[in-house]
Amino acid sequence: MEGGGAVKHVIIGTAGHVDHGKTLLIKALTGIDTDRLAEEKKRGITIELGFAHLDWPDGTQAGIVDVPGHERFIKNMLAGAGGVDLAMLIVAADEGFMPQTVEHLNILTLLGIRDGLIVITKKDMVDAEWLEMVQEEVRERAKGSFLEGKPILAVSAYTGEGIAELKQALYTLVHAAAEKSVRVPFRLPVDRVFSVDGFGTVVTGTLIEGCMSEGDAAELVPSGSETRIRNLQVHGSTVHTAYAGQRVAVNLAGLKKTDVQRGDAVARPGSVRISRMLDVKLTNLRDSGRVITNDMQVHLYHGAAVMLAKVVLLDRDALEPGESAYAQLRMAEPIAAKNGDRFVIRFYSPLETIGGGVILDDAPMRHKRNVPAVIEALRIKEGGSAGDRVEQTLVELKTALPAAAQLAAKLGMEAEQLAAELGGLLGAGRIVEPLPGRYIASSALDEVAASCKALLAGYHAKNPLHAGMKAAELRQKLFRAMEQTIADALLSELCREGVIRRAGERYALAEFEVRYTKRQNAIRDKLLKYYRGAGIEPITVEEIAASFPQNERADFKQVMDSVLSAGELVMLSPEICYHKEAYARACGAAKAHFAENETITLAQMRDSLGTSRKYALAILEYFDKTGITKKEGDFRRLNRGFPPAQA
Repeated sequence: MEGGGAVKHVIIGTAGHVDHGKTLLIKALTGIDTDRLAEEKKRGITIELGFAHLDWPDGTQAGIVDVPGHERFIKNMLAGAGGVDLAMLIVAADEGFMPQTVEHLNILTLLGIRDGLIVITKKDMVDAEWLEMVQEEVRERAKGSFLEGKPILAVSAYTGEGIAELKQALYTLVHAAAEKSVRVPFRLPVDRVFSVDGFGTVVTGTLIEGCMSEGDAAELVPSGSETRIRNLQVHGSTVHTAYAGQRVAVNLAGLKKTDVQRGDAVARPGSVRISRMLDVKLTNLRDSGRVITNDMQVHLYHGAAVMLAKVVLLDRDALEPGESAYAQLRMAEPIAAKNGDRFVIRFYSPLETIGGGVILDDAPMRHKRNVPAVIEALRIKEGGSAGDRVEQTLVELKTALPAAAQLAAKLGMEAEQLAAELGGLLGAGRIVEPLPGRYIASSALDEVAASCKALLAGYHAKNPLHAGMKAAELRQKLFRAMEQTIADALLSELCREGVIRRAGERYALAEFEVRYTKRQNAIRDKLLKYYRGAGIEPITVEEIAASFPQNERADFKQVMDSVLSAGELVMLSPEICYHKEAYARACGAAKAHFAENETITLAQMRDSLGTSRKYALAILEYFDKTGITKKEGDFRRLNRGFPPAQA
């Protein structure tokens, strides 16, 4: 949609054998000669891609890509066919179907083109009987392809006969074509690069998704070079914004011609992931004459990019002609692809088109072969519902907790659709939202819960009198180097689900309880009673221990560790321990001081509590150790400040 009107942007691509009249037909339709190279003029064949546009009286417009027909220039044909919506298969009346006609039709099918028509050219060179025979041959050869049952029109570009009817048939197809989404990040595969005096580097290509505007920041992928869209042209006219489905010339700021090559893509920064592996559904053409074997090396064609790839068949050793299977393509160089993109593969030598398919995962992990879970995941990515694909993506992302924007980019899904799918999955309990706008699959959270329960069960077995494992220790063991915000969110979610519970800075299994013996319970009561009464000037821990009989010393140590882990006592130093109420009093005094002062000294801490230097120093050093304050010479400043419970 453009400017609120129902304007579709559609690309028509020619295809067919060399010298079957593709370029002349386009000139008859549009008045534009797409042969632009001197060699093309001399030899009478198209070598490079040619571009034109077809206009109708009501303002309808379509771009046309003229691709070379000669087998030596198939890579150029593939570069142009990637953004095509409608195919115009050209067959000369005096020759009929030829080898490149078949290969081009196969390529169009592999690239996912689903509509078009067949044009029999050079009608003026044959009689009616011959023409009827060619029409019947074309009809037969189109069976089983997307062109089966599509219009077959006979024309002469020399006399003009049939051109008006062809133009009307194309008009009908253009208006029936599906609209492309402009609400996803823009992406333009580059099929030409050149320099213009006074402007600099210009690239051309078909904008396959999104819309781009003058001044937009852009990224050249896979190199990652940053650039900006300086100017845009569509069909030779300067525009402010270009839309998916248009042929576009883009003037890029800050890049030299040598910085860009055919096969690169211009995209919104961060919207395309770079990888050296692709998970795909691969089809071996029925008439390829080749068996695709595991680890076979092939030429991979994606957009206008060409590179070598190794085919790893994931559930078999060989793929026979006419068969399809899941595979992983592994490349020696990076590729900038997205889920849903189409590709073609050609035999290593001699160069023959043997198959192609669709990309299911543009940045997968390296898979082992013959793993049922891998195959099932790929089945979901290929044919599952939108909700299934969202859930499967979250399953694979495990504990990454991606935001909706990251999911939309990975899935190639519009934000509105993704929001609806996420809402449905949340309602069904298939995913969880531990942080606002951040998601995890319920099955992935279940795995976290199982690991967490195992860790805490082991800890409780070794430390039955401890209130639980320290939060920092649990985070490190369970999540390694994960961002603390995400780790804490996952632990909080497990608390909400009743799997674990938090006690201060420790976590325990929800059902765990500290169970003291009668003797241990008596020791605990004595300890807490003493420290509560001692306030901020208790005797040393060693003196407390000595007050218990020798046969209770072992229990004393265990109980002391237990009440410390529960936060009932606070160990300021190896010698000095406070009851939590005394520690709260010390924190309150310090906080009150900092409310009116930027720093605190040892003497000020001592005086604010009315205690001795010994206890004031122990308190301040504990503040330093826990990050509440930071020592600078003879005074201290607030660092992290006081936790809410201690403020």
